[in-house]
Amino acid sequence: MGKLKVLLVVGDLEMRRRLGAILGADKDLDIVAEANNAYAARDKIIECEPDVMVLCHDLPRMPGITFLEKLMPQRSTATLVIAESQYEDAAFRAGARDFIACGKNFGLLEQENICNRLKKLAGGEWLKAAKKLSVPVLTQVLNNSSNRIFETHSTTTSIIAIGASTGGTEAIATVVRGLKKDIPGIVMVQHMPEGYTQMYAHRLDNEGEVSVKEAVSGDVVKPGQILLAPGDKQMRVVKISGRYQVECRYGPRVTGHCPSVDALFESVARAAGKEAIGVLMTGMGSDGAKGLLAMKNAGARTIGQDEKTCIVYGMPKVAYEIGAVNWQVPLEQIAQKIYYLLDKRQ
Repeated sequence: MGKLKVLLVVGDLEMRRRLGAILGADKDLDIVAEANNAYAARDKIIECEPDVMVLCHDLPRMPGITFLEKLMPQRSTATLVIAESQYEDAAFRAGARDFIACGKNFGLLEQENICNRLKKLAGGEWLKAAKKLSVPVLTQVLNNSSNRIFETHSTTTSIIAIGASTGGTEAIATVVRGLKKDIPGIVMVQHMPEGYTQMYAHRLDNEGEVSVKEAVSGDVVKPGQILLAPGDKQMRVVKISGRYQVECRYGPRVTGHCPSVDALFESVARAAGKEAIGVLMTGMGSDGAKGLLAMKNAGARTIGQDEKTCIVYGMPKVAYEIGAVNWQVPLEQIAQKIYYLLDKRQ
């Protein structure tokens, strides 16, 4: 594997020099370009096609996070944002994959082990060849006086959210085998510890026609793909520039779990409302019940696995009892029911 191509977008000269020295000392990294503002960064992205971007928020003419928000729908780029701590949420909403809270304390950059974080950030699919938009299209991101993104947004589509726990690994595989490439994008939580979700995603990827991957922050929810929440982070859905994407972040347990079905479902209720379908499957406890109710109250259609086919009729039972389930469905019919509900929307 060749060196990782890095673009530095840093307004402060001393910060840019310090970062350049840190990254330049790593034999696996290649700083292919530097820019001190968003407009120069746009041109360098077109010219150099970096694997990752280090982006400071404190830029002249246009703040870094504003630039990132405009860039991501046009040219998704793995980005680590450096800014003061109050900008962390905004950075992730804009599409950042990682964040370092750092003002003028340059010493923190060494402590944060930024080189290894960039390598992790660029792992997996970020090193695969990606479809690139043409230069004229990307140029339009910043080319008008109001700095508005140009008007060709993705059409809003349905999104499917699935949650499961005990017995879910086999149950989910059954559903996946019944899905085709035309299925709208799916976000999913299966209660598993760190490390196991990546292996499980790989297994599911071989079960049927849909592709499956362990999610990372900034992943766009795409038709024909399942994004599985990583085993040590909470995954939530946000809607940015007309497209759904996920945020995967370290955080407290929700309903006793990380990742939590409730955390995912509640975010889908906020982001997608009636555009969503929620599916709660076998599992112990109550995680997902309140989230499924939030989805239903927001206009989503909701499915609960029935008692007979559940290994543990816990989570879907609680959801049914609080009125969160529109339809109780046997495991073998869940995929079919999803397609039925999608057809009824047309």
